[in-house]
Amino acid sequence: MAQLILLRHGQSLWNASNRFTGWVDVPLSERGRAEATIASCKLRNYRVQVCFTSMLMRALETAVICLTECDEICGGKIPIIKHNADDPQWQGWDQYGGNVNDELPIIPSAALDERYYGNLQGLNKAETAEKYGEDQVYLWRRSFSERPPGGESLEDTMNRTVPFFKDRILAHIKQGENVLVSAHGNSLRSILMYLDHLSPEDVPQLELKTGVPIVYEIDAKGEVQSKVILND
Repeated sequence: MAQLILLRHGQSLWNASNRFTGWVDVPLSERGRAEATIASCKLRNYRVQVCFTSMLMRALETAVICLTECDEICGGKIPIIKHNADDPQWQGWDQYGGNVNDELPIIPSAALDERYYGNLQGLNKAETAEKYGEDQVYLWRRSFSERPPGGESLEDTMNRTVPFFKDRILAHIKQGENVLVSAHGNSLRSILMYLDHLSPEDVPQLELKTGVPIVYEIDAKGEVQSKVILND
């Protein structure tokens, strides 16, 4: 039985100012860094062998803080970002070979990036609701299939997150490795839909708090056996 830990990044600066963030690379706020530290303390009795994150700073920051504040989580290993030489932005970053016995890999992927909010990115959510109406903005934010102007629906997001989860992340879990996934509210909501067998009608009520770990126990067949949310 392996453990899958899903962690929404800590509060970002734009979370704090109530703005649509999407793919804008906004860092954690001071509170967000504190939330990542608290998450690390909650997970001190867990052990992680590999970590996946999005490409965005707030998810990477959260992962590194979570893995380093309490050394027990990664068994004293040093977290190291594993770069992809096939990335068009590759600059030779993967030339460091490292030592697999001393280091814990953090694997970033755009497949885990936040939902793309298109023309809404950077806008204040309350002001947007005043302009377009609360019901319309609620549909853009919470529904399964409704796309914001120029952006992705949760369904679009799921179409990239779940194949990556099944192909890359679940492979480690089936081998008995414990995995931490540090990502975003919507990219993780789509993975939770898959794991918990939720319907599109269940989506509006699905809310993930920043910095709160969700721990699944998953067997060698990839079937969920238990789930716990570490709220306290």
